[in-house]
Amino acid sequence: MVLKLYGAPNQNAATGLVALILHEKKVPFEFVPVDIHGGEQRSAENRARNPFGQVPSIDDDGLILYESRAICRYIATKYAGQGTPLIPPTNDIKATALFEQAASVEAFTFAPQATAITSEVLYKKYRGLTPDQAKADEYIELLSGKLEVYDQILGKQKYLAGDEVTLADLFHLTTGGALALSGTDVMTQRPNVARWFNDITSREAWQALNGGVKSTT
Repeated sequence: MVLKLYGAPNQNAATGLVALILHEKKVPFEFVPVDIHGGEQRSAENRARNPFGQVPSIDDDGLILYESRAICRYIATKYAGQGTPLIPPTNDIKATALFEQAASVEAFTFAPQATAITSEVLYKKYRGLTPDQAKADEYIELLSGKLEVYDQILGKQKYLAGDEVTLADLFHLTTGGALALSGTDVMTQRPNVARWFNDITSREAWQALNGGVKSTT
């Protein structure tokens, strides 16, 4: 049974993140669009897959799973033997600890500030509202301080968890891409961050999503 991915086709959103990892791991999938603008995510059918009424979710041979980072970890683990290795082997305790550290930094240091920016600027525009630029600038300043530390880390190694790309790096792509659409160049202001972000945005799997999420079967 081909894995089914339910969600919105936007590259720079959570569904795009799951599609990215499926491409990296060379896992064929059927994309089933959910009309979030029409509120389909809150339908009984979608709530059967995700009780919170959100996207994305997957159906992998009867396993229903939601939450994008959890799905990505599942895919990277189940299909560890194909495509790009994106998580360290479980028996490599040091590499696993460094990976978990980097993944935590993305989830709790980068993502909250980056999402605040895109919510204030990008998604308000989508909803026909007027962004509060002063508030957005405040969020950008906060994120800039975090990225200063990123620049120091990336001045010593190629990726956030070491010299091999992992999920911790790729988790930045969707929100990082949305930042550019929000009109800020915060991801390119520092040399090491710019080098790293150019590296991961140039990956074939990310480029495959330029036209949006599509089935690969």
